[in-house]
Amino acid sequence: MTKLLSQLRISGCRPLLVWRLFPSIPLVAEEDSASLRSSNADDNSSDVLVESIFSGVADKVSNSGSLLTQDDVLRAIDRGGKDAVSFDSNPATYWVLDPIDGTKGFLRGDDALYVVGLALVVNGKVTVGVMGCPNWTNDTIHNEKDGSAAACNDRGILMVSHLGCGTWSRRLSSEIGQSTTAPDIWKRCFVDSCSVVHMARYCIPDSQTWDMIPLSVLFNSTTGESDPRNENEILLLSVFCGSLCKYLTVASGRASVFVLRAQPTTQIKSWDHAVGVICVQEAGDQ
Repeated sequence: MTKLLSQLRISGCRPLLVWRLFPSIPLVAEEDSASLRSSNADDNSSDVLVESIFSGVADKVSNSGSLLTQDDVLRAIDRGGKDAVSFDSNPATYWVLDPIDGTKGFLRGDDALYVVGLALVVNGKVTVGVMGCPNWTNDTIHNEKDGSAAACNDRGILMVSHLGCGTWSRRLSSEIGQSTTAPDIWKRCFVDSCSVVHMARYCIPDSQTWDMIPLSVLFNSTTGESDPRNENEILLLSVFCGSLCKYLTVASGRASVFVLRAQPTTQIKSWDHAVGVICVQEAGDQ
């Protein structure tokens, strides 16, 4: 229930904001309000859930001076429901939203990673992508004057990409009211150029271990970045959860490779990949 509540609260906030700025562009997302509208007179559980979602959204989103109602929130959630967009031979321009990618990390709190992702699709092609990861830390800042590098401990990253214009990122610290030591500038992102298997930096889902990956037959893993490695050992970064987290990690250059052991029954969802694909491609990967 906590997971659903978190998803629906953000599924209400984000569409309301997008709707206000781009009222004519439809939205594709994971949730709709069908289950919330199905309450009956003998069971007020849905009413309690709706009220909880409404209070969470109203606390974060204003309605330009007018009173925000529960129906406004439910209609905003429905903007991304399964019946919100009609796909035909000439698809309309539409948004693809993942309100929380990495829900386990969001609910876990602390430093666990989760991503909010939004992509714009025009005539079947992803043209714009935006990802935000509030708990992103431990980047490296490069000094272009002397070539030195220093650790950046500021929290949060915002990544944007536009077709043909590259992928760019900046820190989120100033946006969320935290002090920052990083320059408040946009930095262009590039994927890691490493082409040697054992020298690459790997990450895997937190639901898997290295022993589950076929490469483990050939390579052992280590988590120490400063440790010397031989040709039979690879560097395994800290675990990441969520589909978009892996794209963000690769597009930023932090990881060279994200390894996922796909299941035959896995169903591909557009909101799990659209924004990540354009960010990685525009960062230099094909």
